[in-house]
Amino acid sequence: MLSTYKTVKETNSHEIIIQKSRFIAHLSRSENESEAQQFIDRIKKEHWNATHNCSAYVIGERNEVQKANDDGEPSGTAGVPMLEVLKKRELKDTVVVVTRYFGGIKLGAGGLIRAYGSAVSEGLNNIGIVKRTLMSIIHTEIDYHWLGKVEHALRESPYELKKTDYLEQVDIQTYVPIEQTTDFQEWVTNLTNGQATTKVGKQAYLESVITK
Repeated sequence: MLSTYKTVKETNSHEIIIQKSRFIAHLSRSENESEAQQFIDRIKKEHWNATHNCSAYVIGERNEVQKANDDGEPSGTAGVPMLEVLKKRELKDTVVVVTRYFGGIKLGAGGLIRAYGSAVSEGLNNIGIVKRTLMSIIHTEIDYHWLGKVEHALRESPYELKKTDYLEQVDIQTYVPIEQTTDFQEWVTNLTNGQATTKVGKQAYLESVITK
């Protein structure tokens, strides 16, 4: 698993108008080629009457899978420019389909390259990009009378609270950078005068918004 990477914030769409043609960028996360193709097929089905549904995706820790499809536009004028935007933004596990409804004005090869690239770029700006950082989830178990002090300290700290389970004891789950797990456990121990029990749980990605 990558320690950190960037991807699109959520599955969503954004439309722009260029020379009376509608360009709708549909973006989504995709962890494998099958998921990417399913997303592309769904958009094509929804926009079956569009002039073109061009697509691109980049998948894998080292961008092992990269595909681009012009869907009837002149070769190299749609899918490749779309893919280049994904790569320039350093995105991973991301798929995009740009639906075009022709408005009657031909754009030429250069115009098409700019239009499809702009559709993806503006779509990303509008929908948002997140940075995903691999973290340890640390469980802190405390008696209820420690809850206020620990929650306040966490809010004032650089650590990110994941969730709190109110059981026989309170189980506070916190995102902690993997290299800081020992420091965090010592911090909690000092904070509670040794009355807390900490346990390193699973690893999970914490997302922070880069754009939007």
